[in-house]
Amino acid sequence: MKKITLIICLLVICVAAKAQYNYAEFGVGGGYGTTKPYADLKVSDTNKEMYFNLFYNYSPYLPFAFEMQLGRLSGGDNATDPSHRYFINNYLAFNIHGDLQLGEITDYEGDFFMERMKGLYMGFGIGAIFNSISDIRRYAANDPTYLFPGKDHSINALIPVRFGYEFKIYNSNDEPFACIDFTYTHNFTFAEGLDGYADPSSKFKNNSQDMFRAITVGIKINFGNTATYIKSIR
Repeated sequence: MKKITLIICLLVICVAAKAQYNYAEFGVGGGYGTTKPYADLKVSDTNKEMYFNLFYNYSPYLPFAFEMQLGRLSGGDNATDPSHRYFINNYLAFNIHGDLQLGEITDYEGDFFMERMKGLYMGFGIGAIFNSISDIRRYAANDPTYLFPGKDHSINALIPVRFGYEFKIYNSNDEPFACIDFTYTHNFTFAEGLDGYADPSSKFKNNSQDMFRAITVGIKINFGNTATYIKSIR
């Protein structure tokens, strides 16, 4: 009887050990993409952005990141804009965000479709954007005495809302050592600093606060302490 009990215990231990899957707790990454502002000017240009981030992987499907962004926003046109207004903003931004992937909240094991959809994610964050207007029309073209209100340098709160897909790359132990991310981010600023103009709505149509979107592709390399997960990651 003791032998049977011992065998059963060993089997339970083996099954439990087999059911644990490893992943690295930390990561570092970066990426590149395009930006487009939604501000007070009718014409919005498409520009570039790059970012760098540090990750803490709470699980393989729930990473938290500290991110730094460098990019450009611009819009308007001296010739075609009704008020001949234009701007160029070379910004620096920081945020902390988390991305909840579908794999964290679904039972995908053995499901062909869900195993391929488990990398889909939605995320939120909070941060700040440091606006630096390098070129702008400050005085009205038809009235050189009128100065458009606004600042060349400002700091605005930033709320990124993120949607994307993470493609994991595995090592020989089936651990995700690298990831490629395709992300759409809509950044809400709740302020008027992106385009450098802060006109009252009585003078210029201004239905909402400034915001901008970013479409990016990035890579992440995982490292550090190894943690275990209850579901198969691969």
